[in-house]
Amino acid sequence: MQTPQTAGVGLNHVKLEVKENHMAHHTVGLSGTHLVTRRGQPFKLLLHFNEPGFSHHYEALAFQVLLGDLAVEFPVTFLENMTNVGWRAWIYPHEVLPRCVSVPVRVCSPVSASVGLYELNLIVQNSLGQRCYSAGRFILLCNPWLKADPVYLPDEGQREEYVRNDAGVLYLGTPHNITTWHWAFGQYESEVLEACVNLLQVSPQHVWDRRRDYLRRSDPVYISRVSCAMINCGDDRSVLEGSWSADPQALGNGVDPADWTGSAKILKLWAATHFRPVCYGQCWVFASVMCTVMRALGIPCRVVTIFNSAHNTKGNLIMEEYYTDSGQKLDLSQSTVWNFHVWVECWMTRPDLGSEFDGWQVLDPTPQERRAGMFCCGPCSVKAVRMRNVNLLYDTPFIFASVNADVITVVVRDGRVVSRRVDRKRVGSHIYTKHIGSDRPQSLTCNYKCVLDNLSRYGEPGHDISQSLQVSLRLDRVPVMGEDIALTVTVRNTGHSLRIFREHVNAQAKVYNRGAQQTLWETHNRLHVQPGEVLLIEHVIPHGQYESKLTSDCLINLAAVVEDERTQEHMLVSEEFNISIPNISIQVTGGDTVVLHKEHSAEVSFTNIFSTAMNDTVLTVEGTSLIQGKHQSRLYLLQPGQVMKTKVTFIPVGLGVKVLHAKLTFRNLPALVIRGTHKVSVTPA
Repeated sequence: MQTPQTAGVGLNHVKLEVKENHMAHHTVGLSGTHLVTRRGQPFKLLLHFNEPGFSHHYEALAFQVLLGDLAVEFPVTFLENMTNVGWRAWIYPHEVLPRCVSVPVRVCSPVSASVGLYELNLIVQNSLGQRCYSAGRFILLCNPWLKADPVYLPDEGQREEYVRNDAGVLYLGTPHNITTWHWAFGQYESEVLEACVNLLQVSPQHVWDRRRDYLRRSDPVYISRVSCAMINCGDDRSVLEGSWSADPQALGNGVDPADWTGSAKILKLWAATHFRPVCYGQCWVFASVMCTVMRALGIPCRVVTIFNSAHNTKGNLIMEEYYTDSGQKLDLSQSTVWNFHVWVECWMTRPDLGSEFDGWQVLDPTPQERRAGMFCCGPCSVKAVRMRNVNLLYDTPFIFASVNADVITVVVRDGRVVSRRVDRKRVGSHIYTKHIGSDRPQSLTCNYKCVLDNLSRYGEPGHDISQSLQVSLRLDRVPVMGEDIALTVTVRNTGHSLRIFREHVNAQAKVYNRGAQQTLWETHNRLHVQPGEVLLIEHVIPHGQYESKLTSDCLINLAAVVEDERTQEHMLVSEEFNISIPNISIQVTGGDTVVLHKEHSAEVSFTNIFSTAMNDTVLTVEGTSLIQGKHQSRLYLLQPGQVMKTKVTFIPVGLGVKVLHAKLTFRNLPALVIRGTHKVSVTPA
């Protein structure tokens, strides 16, 4: 920047007081490159002048802040102006002596300032003219600690969990057999914050109209909406591309979505490849990366799992599922009830909707269908969903249907409908997020709908009832890999005469987000049931019959159809469940509290619980901020009952809770992946 040649004081350099500012702004560790501040809160600079030093009698100071092409200039005063809603800077008189060489200055942005990377210039003016100096760059974030900020979160425990915590837990599987998945959000990893800021910079909104984009970045509704669209690969420079193929070979050189354990690697890979989409993600990966971006930018965020989530393509709140009269589930409907779906909630006010809709807002970054020209869903007020107010922005009808749709189960025979039943309790039966301060799931179901927890647990039968017949299906215990599955079908004849029934029971492998696959077991029986009699029919699915046929989700769709031979009445009961897989054992030598930058070791082991030998077994161990790259060991043949062990050394490079992840794969069962996790607490040396 060219300036006129003038005499008098000159600026030597500017000290950004990074350590002090980061402590005050709750931004310690977010960047090793930039000063990171929060809007509406002053940060301190130390101006070092050449001799003879600064004097307010001879020189006046002003700052200029630039966000792209937007520039604001404001004076440095000797009194803090609390009424000024714009940018301001001030010097406390008691901190400055006449002709002072070092001058401390406070700079404060308005609470409505836009999020982004700013340049800061200092203008020194005297009677002969002015000079302009570069004072450095800083990143400005939203401020959930400041009451006037739209993302203000009043509870410190919630701020700790939903803004500062960089380790989380996701919940997958089924609501009666939840699988926990540890995830490293990694907002404190090097270059992650810069990648999150760049996500806004390369968005279509910024490319189309930079000035408008910069101005609108003051609004967390806008920021979250742009970020949501940028997470998924709806645009060329988005972060993640999705893949829902059940065939591992279809992934090519991409990463299996189930292999990701944290967001930092994804965001850094995206930035390092000049913003090319990273392959591949599914719903929990999209949501977890979104959570990282939101927390990094200062917007409180949590990952939420919806069990039995309706993906309704018709928008009519009706999901249809079809079965044959022998209990086989058919893939005839475009709409699907996913066993689980994962999205995020962000905390913010909603002046565009009204204060009654402030609070948690749903954002779903998983690409499903375009809205307003982009793959983006939300922010949708959770309160609006609970109040059934589906006419509000954004995407409230879709979110409402996801947790409230009815499921119509239809039994067909020779192309004719022989039974129809409506289930109004199944969809959105359980909605969970991580509990503050622990790994336990916290139920959010009543935040979305005015119902109590109503899904039966194992041992409590699902049932179908007619005027003269009752049928129920019950799993006797939680199924475990390597063990037989025990189930009971109960038939009650409430009529006044002997009845003869045909019983058909069918078990099919299933993927969490689509219909049932191949039949892995079935049985058919003829039953005589006396009036008032209750008949319990026990069945066993041998473990050898299902192990090799499961998908990687280890899900089974189980259905029983009972048919009255005389009346042709059909009754269907069904259950979808996941099989528990024994974890890989991880034991850290010396305990789970480890020291920063010191070498530690862990023993990783797995016992083959299967009835057959496992070929070409590969054990992979990794951990964000613990292990550089991956540790792998291989065993050609793992016999039944044999134990595979390996020792892993690691050196923690980051403080806080970190997680070791282990994965075991087999050549003869490529769809089956055994996993294990272990948390350690890293303390200073």
